[in-house]
Amino acid sequence: MADIARQGRKAFAFNGHESGTRHPLVAAAMVLPLAALLLFLFGGFEQVVAQASSVGVMLGR
Repeated sequence: MADIARQGRKAFAFNGHESGTRHPLVAAAMVLPLAALLLFLFGGFEQVVAQASSVGVMLGR
């Protein structure tokens, strides 16, 4: 049991916060700029529009 507690303290000290406690909005704020950059670099905007359009057609819109 003491082993598990020691590992937890090590993880907390290494990361500065407990693992798995990041707020979802903070995680989204971290990921969205990278996603936007990749979307721009690889020209994925047209793919997103095409996919959204085909989903709309399947839903009958």
